[in-house]
Amino acid sequence: MAKKEEKNKNKKQSDKAPIGQDIGYVKPREISKEMEESYIDYAMSVIVSRALPDVRDGLKPVHRRILYAMLEEGLYHNAKFRKSANVVGSVLGRYHPHSDQAVYDSLVRMAQDFSLRYLLVKGQGNFGSVDGDPSASMRYTEAKMTALAGQMLVDIRKETVDFMDNYDGSRKEPVVLPALPPQLLLNGSIGIAVGMATNIPPHNLSEVCDAAIHMLDHPHAKTEDLFKFIKGPDFPTAGIIYDQKGIICAYAQGRGPILVRGKADIEETKQGNWRIVITEIPYQVQKSSLVTQIAKLINEKKIKGVRDARDESDRDGMRIVIELKKESFPQKILNYLYKSTDLQRKFHLNMIALVDGIQPKTLSLPEVLSYYLEHRKNVIARRTKYELKKAKEREHILEGLAKCLSKIDQVIQTIKNADDREDAKQKLKKKFKLTDIQAEAILETKLAALAKLERKKIENELQQIRLQIKELQGILKSKQKIQTVLRKELKKLKEDFGDERRTKVYVRKVDEILVEDLVAEEETLITLTNNGYIKRMSPTVYKTQHRGGKGIIGMKTRDEDFVEHFSVASTLDNILFFTDSGKVFSVPAYELPQGNRTANGKALVNFLEITPNDKILAILPMGKQDKDKKIEHLVMATRGGIIKKTKLKDFDNIRKSGLIAIRLKKEDSLCSVKKTSGKGEIMLITRKAQSIRFKEKDIRPMQRNAAGNKGIRLKKDDEVIGMEIIEKADEKDYLLIISENGYGKKTKVGNYRKQSRGGTGIKTAKITKRTGDLVRAKILKGQEDLIIMSKKGQVIRTTAKSISSLGRATQGVRIMNLSKEDKVISLIKLEDNG
Repeated sequence: MAKKEEKNKNKKQSDKAPIGQDIGYVKPREISKEMEESYIDYAMSVIVSRALPDVRDGLKPVHRRILYAMLEEGLYHNAKFRKSANVVGSVLGRYHPHSDQAVYDSLVRMAQDFSLRYLLVKGQGNFGSVDGDPSASMRYTEAKMTALAGQMLVDIRKETVDFMDNYDGSRKEPVVLPALPPQLLLNGSIGIAVGMATNIPPHNLSEVCDAAIHMLDHPHAKTEDLFKFIKGPDFPTAGIIYDQKGIICAYAQGRGPILVRGKADIEETKQGNWRIVITEIPYQVQKSSLVTQIAKLINEKKIKGVRDARDESDRDGMRIVIELKKESFPQKILNYLYKSTDLQRKFHLNMIALVDGIQPKTLSLPEVLSYYLEHRKNVIARRTKYELKKAKEREHILEGLAKCLSKIDQVIQTIKNADDREDAKQKLKKKFKLTDIQAEAILETKLAALAKLERKKIENELQQIRLQIKELQGILKSKQKIQTVLRKELKKLKEDFGDERRTKVYVRKVDEILVEDLVAEEETLITLTNNGYIKRMSPTVYKTQHRGGKGIIGMKTRDEDFVEHFSVASTLDNILFFTDSGKVFSVPAYELPQGNRTANGKALVNFLEITPNDKILAILPMGKQDKDKKIEHLVMATRGGIIKKTKLKDFDNIRKSGLIAIRLKKEDSLCSVKKTSGKGEIMLITRKAQSIRFKEKDIRPMQRNAAGNKGIRLKKDDEVIGMEIIEKADEKDYLLIISENGYGKKTKVGNYRKQSRGGTGIKTAKITKRTGDLVRAKILKGQEDLIIMSKKGQVIRTTAKSISSLGRATQGVRIMNLSKEDKVISLIKLEDNG
């Protein structure tokens, strides 16, 4: 037992290094504890010594050391330039034992007018560009301080700030600069520490000075109060910022996004074309990168209607020109640039700075100004103490001089009778009751000072120095006087260095750029084939032809495929797809693939979650034109003669998987869907040429999943092939019918009497083997353009007035010549031509 205790005792003693012999000694230690402490030490070193600025002078250590080294080298704003390598060498050798490239990069940024709002270094040579070009090597460039940088160091030799040992203890360096300019806000700061980052934008000096003066008079001012002076960031690259309310909120919390846009104008050229000219870009965006982004969008055809894009920037300013084609939509293209490039980006404000030199803290705008003002008050107080001390020392000497010069003859005699300088000093002290300093000053006085006028100057100086002492003592005793001094300094700073704001601030909030904002609103034709291939194209691809023409190829279809649906819409419309099973799907028109006249299109399953059993029977565009026409309902008709009316708002939010539009009987299917105002009349037309006309009021609105009511009573082999809405019962309107073999006619609506819903209707055409059954019907004014398409893809565009007006019981005339295997499948009415 005793041996075990002795062994444990020896083990504990072995854990401690012998006194004076700790070098090379290995001490057992928990690895988790060692890593935790080492990581914390590393993190604090990065936070305090490298990454974050001090809230008092707004500088990181490397920037502070660069300016102080330049001060020691005498590189004032009015001095000669000196090689940047010289400055970097001084900083490395004296204060900052890190990478020379890191020091030079910091110096370069202080000289870049696109990085800093107010330059601290005046450079000569290549210091990089807004294109992202690197600066020349430090051996080629030259630098000195700017006048504003001099204000950062003013009074530093008057004991205004504390000094500390440099890295090797051979020199002293300032802990913080006196910093008359509120540097943290003027030029901002960017830094990534361990576990935190700072991102502070630059601001306008005049505005910050006004806000600081207001803060002096109103110490409890809020962010909203300060925004009467500070409007927001003021970037060196100008630009435009939006949503001042959001900006104020970000500054109140110390963090938040700020939307920044470049300045872009739409100009008209002499040739009548349009062009977009970009003259300002967001802060921290490389111009070359922005130009590359634009070029990529053009090459990938994501932006259409661009003829040329080039960079015309020169020493006079920035200018990126995007030449547009005549048929393009400039605002849509500009919106796309905002959404897809760095022409618009968010600056994420994160005002983290060191408080008391060691504590990182997220600060609001009032807090930043409060810490800055406290620092400046402290600097003024310390400077005043230093000046008071020097004034009292001078007063003490002047008092001795004045005392002795009034008895100059005795003074001279005393000095003449002395054995040496020390003896003369002691005799002067004893005879005239002087201190060591005063006696030394008498012995240093030149003979010229004994003249009568010179003696008068000393008396005047003593009088002035006593007034100065009184004034300095008054400042130290009164906080209000210190604030008065600070107020004067800020006003002078604004007077000497203030300028106009560069970045424009818009109070309004920029709405999020939606896809609709990027799409040009124009008429488009939508085709859907029997096998489910869809596309959209411009109506201008079809030329108007005379009645009876053969038409042109509308689109190439795959084997045994044919065009089944043909609809006209706006690119901004929402397209509803109704299936014969009574379901409805939705997709924006602009999402459908755009193709030329002969393109195949793309499978509809890429856009809708339809099953193989879902057969599209109707394509219905929904857009702002419906509100203009006061469209309030959808009316649905089935092939079995059932009709149903449902409110349009029930179809506002359609899931990708679709919704039930109507509940159908087992043997029935949906046939037609139309938009109505609820005040018109309805006509149902059947395959065997029966028709019925009745008032829409005869149908009461039902829910989406309702079944509907009887619209027309059908014969055994008949079915409904079309439904038309007569919004305004004009008896001069026409009902156009088209048969499957290309025959058609128009008949005045007045020839169709009104009946009650649910009847058998009346004859609307004479059908034969030659004409075939009816396939489509349309209500016309008589001036419209019509597009007729066949199963094989033949398309003819003609006018309604070119079609004969005949009676109800006639078979009509040939409108389109078709091959024996081909049949008419679709009829579209375009905008009124009259």
